[in-house]
Amino acid sequence: MKIFAPWFLFVVLIYVVQSSLLPTIGFNGVSADLMLLLTVSFSFLRGAKLGAMMGFLAGLLSDLATGTFFGIGIFSKMLIGFFCGMFSKRVFKEQMLLPLISVLISTAAQDLMTLIFIFLLGYRPNIFYHLHQLLLPTLFFNTVFALPVHYLVSKMCEWLRAKK
Repeated sequence: MKIFAPWFLFVVLIYVVQSSLLPTIGFNGVSADLMLLLTVSFSFLRGAKLGAMMGFLAGLLSDLATGTFFGIGIFSKMLIGFFCGMFSKRVFKEQMLLPLISVLISTAAQDLMTLIFIFLLGYRPNIFYHLHQLLLPTLFFNTVFALPVHYLVSKMCEWLRAKK
């Protein structure tokens, strides 16, 4: 419980920044998905099981606030957290290229999962419009914010480890 409360407050703080400050610098209503960036960074630093739990928490906050199809964000972020966490023991965590590449792959994977769910629900999205107007700006913003979020998550991990 001593570790859960600081992480919960950290997630809420990141979410507040995402929902209040980032829309002001967005492009056509699209901005960075800090919850995804948090999930990816946390998963690489803490492992698959905790990464899936962080994905659940981040996806739940995102789904509750957006008002879109409930559960898509939870499912996609949990899967991304689990799969990124599976590689946590196989990669050199201090490498700065890792967050950038993993964020690009994770953003595209989350977008693909969302498109698949929308298609399975009976809607026919315009894929070219979706790629051009949603995915490309999200990839850009997520790439810009990947290193600062990764730095904050790694400092939070170090602080909690030293506090033990």
